[in-house]
Amino acid sequence: MSELKKAHEGGLSGYLPDETPSIPKMILFALQQVLVMFPATVLVALLTGFHVSTTIFASGLATLCFLFITRGKIPLYFGSSFSYIPAVAAITGVGFGQIAPDSLISAAQFGILMSGFVSIAAGLIVSRFSMEKIERVLPPTVTGSIALVIGLSLAAVALTNAIGWNGAELAANSNKMWIVALITLISTILFSVYLKGMWAQIPILLGIALGYIVSIPLGLIDFSTIFAGDVFSMPHFTLPAVSWQAALAIMPIAIATIPESTAHLFQLDIYVKDLARKKGKDPHKYNIEEKLGLNLIGDGVGDIVAALFGGPGGTNYGENISTMAITRNFSVFMLGTAAVIAIILSFFTPLSNLVLSVPSAVINGACIFLFGVIAAQGIAIMINKRVDLFSARNLAVIATILIIALGGTYGFPNGMIPFFGTELPPIAAGALFGILLNLLLSIGKDGYDAMSDEKDAFVEAVAHDEDGF
Repeated sequence: MSELKKAHEGGLSGYLPDETPSIPKMILFALQQVLVMFPATVLVALLTGFHVSTTIFASGLATLCFLFITRGKIPLYFGSSFSYIPAVAAITGVGFGQIAPDSLISAAQFGILMSGFVSIAAGLIVSRFSMEKIERVLPPTVTGSIALVIGLSLAAVALTNAIGWNGAELAANSNKMWIVALITLISTILFSVYLKGMWAQIPILLGIALGYIVSIPLGLIDFSTIFAGDVFSMPHFTLPAVSWQAALAIMPIAIATIPESTAHLFQLDIYVKDLARKKGKDPHKYNIEEKLGLNLIGDGVGDIVAALFGGPGGTNYGENISTMAITRNFSVFMLGTAAVIAIILSFFTPLSNLVLSVPSAVINGACIFLFGVIAAQGIAIMINKRVDLFSARNLAVIATILIIALGGTYGFPNGMIPFFGTELPPIAAGALFGILLNLLLSIGKDGYDAMSDEKDAFVEAVAHDEDGF
């Protein structure tokens, strides 16, 4: 039986952006999205000195605004971006887990707010050009490679946090953490591969739930923290305060995140169109990749909204895209529900504490799978766009992005590349170098490539030999 026939007979589960699950299902699906965005979003707050509850609130509200601005055409979740961490942390100047003074948070907020206007301006400019012209600057060799390095750059985060390695020593209960992390990882994979119907839509949630249950007898959960504090508490809101020093430090980050955002959009386009085809619907109805300008405008609005309330700068989340790809659930209404749940979590302390009580071994056990899927989606972009890997030009662009981004991430103690007295975020540096290199190598080449010619000659020779038989 063909996949298309199975889809018509209900054998294929999944939701396209304009489709809506039933309310009970939607709440389960949305909770899964909240769980996968939670670790990274909270970690950004802990690293930059922002308030955790405010960061969660800003993430949910910014997502709702993003979905509204993009008119429900782009199913993405807006969360705190790692790209902003070095610049914001330099302004707040606090250690891990410490809360920065309101005055410093307010200064950083102004820089984040101004970066939002940069994204909006970039989105308006991009909207004036055709997709063909955009791909000359952001070809799949660049966007695919960036998606690949985003996933691989998170590999150490998932693995070390899963077993409590802090860079110097293992946690005392690392063996128990290994057990929980492996059970969570393997069960999540098995659930995603073998479950059918509605259960196939929540494999990450089920894997995390199983990991949580296993953690209880192993003593990895402190239930006393769940009901600590007041039941209801307002997030700590602060207003931006004008600081041009903060603006100059943070605004350029918005430009650096454009290739990352483009890669996410291309990933989404591939998987949504694939689901549309399998469900017997017109895939051209979901031309998400052509909405890059609108996506950047939505990103900018998200940054402005987050900054107005005291949240860090953000972008659309690869973890959530991976979850959507694995579960084939791209419902915009489901993502909106996830955003509402995040806002509720920020006000109700026990709910927020319950999510925070999930051991790092559980969350990062699942993230070993999720981060790998992000990287695999980069490969999918290049396959889908038929990137010629025999081309010397393409290989040069891909190779330099991979080495600069990954070498910078893993080669230096703070994960930043020392460069003429300043420090560069490695993924942004690799992306910018790859973009400029691609444009440079495109001058006067008109597609000529010695390695590509060798490939064509090889293919022709093979075809000739087959004809000879």
